[in-house]
Amino acid sequence: MISLLEPGMYVRHPAQPDWGLGQVQSNIGGRVTVNFEHAGKVVIDGKRVELVIVFDP
Repeated sequence: MISLLEPGMYVRHPAQPDWGLGQVQSNIGGRVTVNFEHAGKVVIDGKRVELVIVFDP
């Protein structure tokens, strides 16, 4: 699933709903950089956290 994430896609962190909507900046080797509305830029280990894709932000 993590391999599907591409720059520009929108996601949410399932354990951090207060972070708001995030936009994927990069996905390199399973490390996904996401810019969240209320948390800023966060690097997430895609092997440990399954981000939820938002198809209609």
